[in-house]
Amino acid sequence: MQSSNGRARGSERGTESSGDPWQGVGPASVETSGDMRYEDPWYDALASGWGEAGTPNTSGSEVPAERRERVDGAAAAAQVYVEVQRSEAFQEVRSRYRRFVIPAVIGFFLWYVAYVVTATAAPGFMARPVWGVVNVALLAGLGQFLSTFLLTWAYSRHARLHRDRAALELRWDTQELTREARGGVV
Repeated sequence: MQSSNGRARGSERGTESSGDPWQGVGPASVETSGDMRYEDPWYDALASGWGEAGTPNTSGSEVPAERRERVDGAAAAAQVYVEVQRSEAFQEVRSRYRRFVIPAVIGFFLWYVAYVVTATAAPGFMARPVWGVVNVALLAGLGQFLSTFLLTWAYSRHARLHRDRAALELRWDTQELTREARGGVV
């Protein structure tokens, strides 16, 4: 038997198409010259519509045991993440993050809006020379860049000192719990 991409199927496992219960059923399998048979992998989706069985004897309620175990393991792993999210350690990491980020974002936004409003509302003030051709607007614009770099440095320092170690411990604990929930298989 040969699939539509030209690779032989079934024969390398020692099974021939004569034992296939679906051989010749419906237009999904197309016989060509000799023993070659091509199957359309999209036949069920395109021809039968949503939620209908592609062949008359197909039972949609049966789930293979291996897949059922995978689904059960995934549900258990998802439950681990919910438990970790509710844990005190996770809440502390999130709290530390928020205590830095919210004031930093508000401060930076106000600084940016103040620059834009001052440039629009008080062009005379922004045009005031400070030193030679350097005026207040140029210094404030360069201050925007400088404050961006300073905020980035402060964020990375805060993360390194106050959150990274706790977050890494949470990550390792979560991976261990997930591995146990899936039965030792990742």
